[in-house]
Amino acid sequence: MISRRQFTAAGLAAMAMGAMPAHAARKKKAQGMTAAQLEPKIVRFDGDVGPGEIHVLPDHFVLLWTLTRGRAVRYYVGIGRPGLYEPGTFFVGAKKEWPSWVPTQAMIERDPEKYAKYADGMPGGEDNPLGARALYLFTKEKGDTFLRIHGTNQPETIGTAVSNGCARLVNEQIIELYDQVPLDTKVVLYPKSES
Repeated sequence: MISRRQFTAAGLAAMAMGAMPAHAARKKKAQGMTAAQLEPKIVRFDGDVGPGEIHVLPDHFVLLWTLTRGRAVRYYVGIGRPGLYEPGTFFVGAKKEWPSWVPTQAMIERDPEKYAKYADGMPGGEDNPLGARALYLFTKEKGDTFLRIHGTNQPETIGTAVSNGCARLVNEQIIELYDQVPLDTKVVLYPKSES
């Protein structure tokens, strides 16, 4: 028997898939997309989801910002690398414009050559890995989970599993999304498939 959550995820995936270019629908990298294909698009869905929520479908590199009347804005995203993507239900606990960034201790331990030099942090700006805006994901149990939905100035990473666990949009699109998303917004990061 299928759970309500699985039904909702399947409905969202089917909706997002129906509106995607065929090459982006694969469960692999959706690289090589043109700027026009990366543009946000309003799509329809039949899932049992209310308006004003964020849903990330990692197998399809899609983030949905739900609207009313069975519609959502579809954005393409980059997601966490294998082993670093963390599915679950979260809420937006903080929002920051041109956020500063500090790598987690786990990131420094995984790749000290790349991250140790930023142990004291990096101020916000165009070279910052969090980009122009960031939505900070919290849970009631943990508080800040150190997961973010954020910008990037590397559009070539959209449609790939490249980040340290976060979802990234191109800077122009995170600015657009950021302006619409209030604090306490529900965010669902769906599990990746096993294949």
